[in-house]
Parts: sequence; structure tokens; C-alpha cells
Amino acid sequence: MMIESIELQNYRNYEQLHMDFSPGTNLLYGDNAQGKTNILEAVYVCCTSRSHRGSKDREIIRFNSEEAHIKMYVRKKDVPYRIDMHLKKNKAKGAAVNGVPIRKASELFGILNVVFFSPEDLNIIKNGPAERRRFVDMELCQLNRLYVHALIQYNKVLQQRNKLLKELMFHPDYESTLDVWDMQLFQYGSQVIRYRREFIEQLNRIIFGIHKELSGGKENLEVLYEPNTEIVQMEAALNRNREMDIRLKTTTAGPHRDDLSFMVNGIDIRKFGSQGQQRTAALSLKLAEIELVKYITKDYPVLLLDDVLSELDGSRQEHLLEGIDHIQTMITCTGLEDFLNYSFRIDKIFKVVEGTVTSEKE
Repeated sequence: MMIESIELQNYRNYEQLHMDFSPGTNLLYGDNAQGKTNILEAVYVCCTSRSHRGSKDREIIRFNSEEAHIKMYVRKKDVPYRIDMHLKKNKAKGAAVNGVPIRKASELFGILNVVFFSPEDLNIIKNGPAERRRFVDMELCQLNRLYVHALIQYNKVLQQRNKLLKELMFHPDYESTLDVWDMQLFQYGSQVIRYRREFIEQLNRIIFGIHKELSGGKENLEVLYEPNTEIVQMEAALNRNREMDIRLKTTTAGPHRDDLSFMVNGIDIRKFGSQGQQRTAALSLKLAEIELVKYITKDYPVLLLDDVLSELDGSRQEHLLEGIDHIQTMITCTGLEDFLNYSFRIDKIFKVVEGTVTSEKE
């Protein structure tokens, strides 16, 4: 799978932009705050319907504009696709595939798989559990449409249950209706837990060898899924926590509180690992993500590297660059000197200056 070109209109700091990409390595360089990351973000939005930054649509639209457009031409197994994304300040976004509007943004998942790697991802292990859940959700949503449905429904029910918990202060007689929401929360939560467990099992089969090589054969890495509650215990947990939920006005049991732990030679590196161990494990996670997409879809994803090389030491840079020379990659950096020490093939170079992109090498 590959991206052939992208067009932006009133997107972030771009009034108009057209870029044609190489199927190999595309390098975007320029000073900070010039718009390099915005291009990678637009690619991600077209593939997943949301920003990797968590930005709202109105924050993405160019200043003094009411709408933004993204048009991306992609090819998957020699089949061409055109993805159109229409972002509006005060309305829901619209999307179309090959000119046909889609009913749900989630229908974009799976047309083109992308793996996004930014400096923030290097801290995924030491940061809070929400980031680790987000990693699982965004990858699983691209690979499994049944998971997309289960997660969306679970979050809708969770939102309604939490809303009811807040209303009980004024309408205590509504408490019996919690049973209806609990039943649905268990139904969709069970599916979320099952798919997440399967995903982590698949990930572990790949990440073990990658991390072994990255650590020079010294470390064995295992990712452990830590569900807030097991499927067989979820109904009981919801009942047991009901008084506390009413008091706190929020749901305290369910997969929205899941976490992952990363065990290196039996030690939890979230708590006891060095920064170097945590960063090596994060790199292993991204490289394993690429291979997992290949295993499931029989095709490599597009890799988006946002200024991540400057955050890695020499040996980790080499491992990363060696692992991506066979897939379409878009790399942002502040200067070309980042690549001078490597015999790494760059197929196309773009210079980005204040929202203007110039192609320097074809």
C-alpha cells in the first residue's frame, strides 16, 4: 500500500498544497513550526478520521476559514482509491471514498494502514495508561472493524451511564435504570477485552525477536495486558462498585481503565526501567506494529516518522532505518545532516518553509 499524492486546502497553515510522493522514502525538512508535522497529520486524518494529536476539527482548519479539505490518492494492491475529507468548524466532518460519501468515518479504517511514530511515543511506557490504551485502540481499529464497532458502542454506553450517575443526585428514583446500561456495558466491554487480549498475544509473537535484536541479545521483552476486570468478573464488578460509582459519579470498572505493562527480563520497566530501556522498548513496539500490520493485512503500512530520529541515539537510529527501507516512509526532520552519517536511500526530498513546500529531489 502507498500514498501517491495529497492535496490540502485551508488546512492548518496551508492555504493550498499539492504533493506527489515516492513509493520509497520521502524526507520533509525545515525549521520547527513551518508545517512539516501538519502534512503527516493530514495523512493520518485521511486514514483514521482523527488527528494523532487529538485535535478537534475546528483547531485544524486554517485561521479565518470555515472549512478545510484533504484529498489523498492511494493505491492498495494495485487498486486506486481517492479519499476526500471535508472538515467543518461547526458541523460534523464529511468523508468520501472514490467520490462516494461514507456514512461513518470509521469506514475509512483499513483502506490504508499507517503507523505514526513521534517523539511522544518514546514516552508511551512511562506515561499514563490512557496513552497505552490509545495505542492499542488506534492500531486495532485499523485492523479489525468488529473492534471499531464494539469500541464505539462501549464508549456510547459508558457516556450514557456516566451521565445517568450524575443525574441520580437529582433523580434517585432513576437508579434502577442502571441495570439496562450495565447489561450493554458488559456486552460491548466483553468484546473490547477479548479483542485487546488477542491483539497483545499477536504483538508478543513479533516483538520478542525484535527487542532481542535491539538489545544485543541481552533482554527479553513481554507486553502484558492488564484488564481492569476480566470478562467473567465484569458484571459482578459493576454491581459491586455501584455505590462507589454513584458517589463518584463515574464508572469505575471496565476496559476504559485497562493498561499494559512491559516486562524486561521479568522486571516491569514502567516502574523500574531506565529511560534507555523504556525508549528501546518503545522502538520495539513501533517496529512490531509494522510487522503485525504486514502479518494481518499481507501488506506493509505507510510509516510516518515525525522528527523522531533526533530523539534516538546512533544504534537505535540504525535499527530503525534498517527496518523501514522496504516500505513507503515519510520522515520529518530539521536538517539534512541527520542523514549524512547513514547510507540510507532517500527517494524524494521536500523543503518546508512557512507553509510552502518545495521538491528538491525526484
